[in-house]
Amino acid sequence: MREQATMKSKTSLRTLIAVPAAIAMATGAAVAAGGKTLEYKHNHWHFSGPFGAYDEEALQRGFQVYRTVCASCHAVEQLSFRNLGDVGGPFHLAECPAGVAEGTDCTKPSDNPVVKAIAAEYEVTDGPDDSGDMFKRKGLPSDRIPGPYANEQQARAANGGAYPPNLALIMKARHHGPDYVYSLLTGYEAAPETVVMGPTQHYNPYFAGDMTTLMKPEFLNEEGHPIEGVEVPPGGVLAMAPPLSDGVVDYADELVPETVDQYAKDVVEFLTWASEPKMEQRKSLGVVTMGYLLILTLILFFSYRTIWSKVEH
Repeated sequence: MREQATMKSKTSLRTLIAVPAAIAMATGAAVAAGGKTLEYKHNHWHFSGPFGAYDEEALQRGFQVYRTVCASCHAVEQLSFRNLGDVGGPFHLAECPAGVAEGTDCTKPSDNPVVKAIAAEYEVTDGPDDSGDMFKRKGLPSDRIPGPYANEQQARAANGGAYPPNLALIMKARHHGPDYVYSLLTGYEAAPETVVMGPTQHYNPYFAGDMTTLMKPEFLNEEGHPIEGVEVPPGGVLAMAPPLSDGVVDYADELVPETVDQYAKDVVEFLTWASEPKMEQRKSLGVVTMGYLLILTLILFFSYRTIWSKVEH
């Protein structure tokens, strides 16, 4: 019995040692396999910081960029048309523009003429009708903004097996989301001479990947590692070609440059709002709460001083 207990103890000890070691080896292998990326480009975003707010004009331009360029592959599944007219949204109206019938409350997204006009430009599937068939109709503010594909399988078939991610929460799903998306959109480069690219692959030093697998044989040793003096290029490859180019979107404001850099900034603003449309209200509530707590702290402090100052030691 003692021998069995001793053997069990040794086995348990080996397990305790082996498991962390295996985890460490697996982690090390994962780090070694994953390629490095360049440090993300940093911008001063309007919405950053405790007092940050969205730029309404940038939101409107960003929606235009999304609709013109991104919407052909990517959906914003969590958004409805009415969200565009919510307080803090790109098309919120504090009052009705000229020409709107009296008695209309344009602060309500459902009555917002801009939102209604945008929704009507889309075609959505509805039904079934009295015959049990689905039918197409113009969009309403209450409808979800339709995506480009009916399902994931259709999306993959149209993109060579790659599945375009939903952009409604992309800023929350990526570390340093705004800087990451901006860097990715503006960071496409020609592939380094040390690698060979497929016809549908596009190099981006800000996209996480492992470029070792694409390096030319003459730059690798017999074990498949880069030879001395040759570094693995940072970044990875995407199936998505560079989506932005100068002049691809026409802005109504002629003073705003129609460049890749400006398009990227504007669509980042819009997608950040899409991922957190109530940010401004949350920050306002936070400021009020902190002010209330500060005042309460001062009241309690001076009350404490007043009460205990009368107590004799």
